[in-house]
Amino acid sequence: MAKKILITGSNGLLGQKLVYRLLKEAGVEIIATSKGNNRLRVQSGYTYHPLDITDEKEVKEVILKYMPDVVINTAAMTNVDACETQQEACHEMNVDAVGYIINAMKMQDNNPHFIHLSTDFIFDGNNGPYKETDIPYPPKSVYSESKYASEKLVEKSGLKWAIIRTILVYGVVDFMSRSNIVLWAKDALSKGKPINVVDDQFRTPTLAEDLAEGCVLTALKGATGIYHISGKDFMSIIELVQKVADFWHLDKSLIQPSKTATLGQAAQRPLKTGFLVDKARTGLGYEPHSFTEGLAIVDKQLQEEL
Repeated sequence: MAKKILITGSNGLLGQKLVYRLLKEAGVEIIATSKGNNRLRVQSGYTYHPLDITDEKEVKEVILKYMPDVVINTAAMTNVDACETQQEACHEMNVDAVGYIINAMKMQDNNPHFIHLSTDFIFDGNNGPYKETDIPYPPKSVYSESKYASEKLVEKSGLKWAIIRTILVYGVVDFMSRSNIVLWAKDALSKGKPINVVDDQFRTPTLAEDLAEGCVLTALKGATGIYHISGKDFMSIIELVQKVADFWHLDKSLIQPSKTATLGQAAQRPLKTGFLVDKARTGLGYEPHSFTEGLAIVDKQLQEEL
């Protein structure tokens, strides 16, 4: 009997990587869902169903139509500053919609497994890198509050659940519809543009393929609880951008250091996060690429886009 896995947000970076990863897995039936048309280059081997997760009726209809064994919820409003100015939209997407998915899944009689994606931003950034047992402190932004609230919904849902927290995901999407820090830095430096980059924020950047692998391992093993899934290299944001410059032989003198406080961003960011991924390594068999290996994978995919 094939395991039915439904993905929300399949047009996004992680959503696309999940579809492609699961296409290689025998005994899995994939239902990809996202708002609007399917934006994946490969459109066969799985079912696509348009879904707006903020529409409660639609969520119920789609989930009860397919009765998935696993739902992986990658859909979210992740623009941290936009969440600050569009608080209602942020809450609808990141909290209310999670409640709709939970309620629909509770109507199933096959004990479905809910895998929900969360973020390092639920921590205050004073004591990173963090492990799963570290207590999140009250978040500093509307985005982080919404993700923390969604975690609480999942934990109290009564479903079989897993929460996967991740950090600063980078990678290449079909048709290059979205950017991320690696592609942004490469693009700007390739054009000879000077860029201001913070030197007082620290992260463990995550290759999208690694995150997808962590989600798939969680689904296939039926793992429950909280898992930190990220890269293994802890670095400042400016160091990350310098590594991008080194990898593609770009001019590092264009990279100007700056402080978070001087940027005037709408939302506060935690300064020092990063994750310890020992639990995922031991419990799931998760093994992330190094940041340099991740850049090589991105480079290969960029060559294929040409």
